[in-house]
Amino acid sequence: MTPAGHPQRAGADTPANGTREPGSDGAQARPRAAGCALVVFDCDGVLVDSERLSQGVLRQMLAELGLSLSLDETIATFSGTSMGTCLALIAAMLGRCPPEDFVHEFTRRTERAFRSDLQPVAGVRELVTRLWVPTCVASNGPRAKVELTLTHTGLWDLFAGRIFTADDVPRPKPAPDLFLHASRQMGVAPVHVTVVEDTATGIAAAKSAGMRAIGFAGTTPAARLLAAGADAIAATTTEVGALLARC
Repeated sequence: MTPAGHPQRAGADTPANGTREPGSDGAQARPRAAGCALVVFDCDGVLVDSERLSQGVLRQMLAELGLSLSLDETIATFSGTSMGTCLALIAAMLGRCPPEDFVHEFTRRTERAFRSDLQPVAGVRELVTRLWVPTCVASNGPRAKVELTLTHTGLWDLFAGRIFTADDVPRPKPAPDLFLHASRQMGVAPVHVTVVEDTATGIAAAKSAGMRAIGFAGTTPAARLLAAGADAIAATTTEVGALLARC
């Protein structure tokens, strides 16, 4: 049992499966989220391994404008932000607005990178299909991008009809609006929602919405996710399943 007030960390010896579903003799044991009624997944970096691809494109485009950042610096600065926030940050760093076609060109290059190299996060399909509570997606990305990435990676069927994006709300993450919108649409009170997020921006949004937040430490260091308020940290989808099994 995790001491009160301390975030959980899924360990290698923690079983990923919960109890068997009642009445399903012989069925495979499933990760159980007994304390919650809805699991909300971020998309980029949680469901699809897109962060390094998209941030690599952004890094190259910034270099072409005279702004030199490492890939890690680009990820730390822009990961989890909406396009509007991203453009504002770029303008502040450059001292001028980026070119008018910046978003169009970024979208074009990113789509090309996705179609060539994008993969689902390892083990995520198995995790989602074994959960026995409802799930949905809440992404700070535009809907067209989310549809592209989930379709290309073969994950669309897992969430069709339950995908919410920054296009749906006035304020993107780190405001709580998107997660609150998702919980309303799914008919679940925020207190019964667990969010799986890989950025400090997303963790802050989940906590502001009054939800439990699992920090998925893929591209963002665990310390940064904890500082943003994560209730637990997982480094793999197996560890996410273990944490959901006892939430």
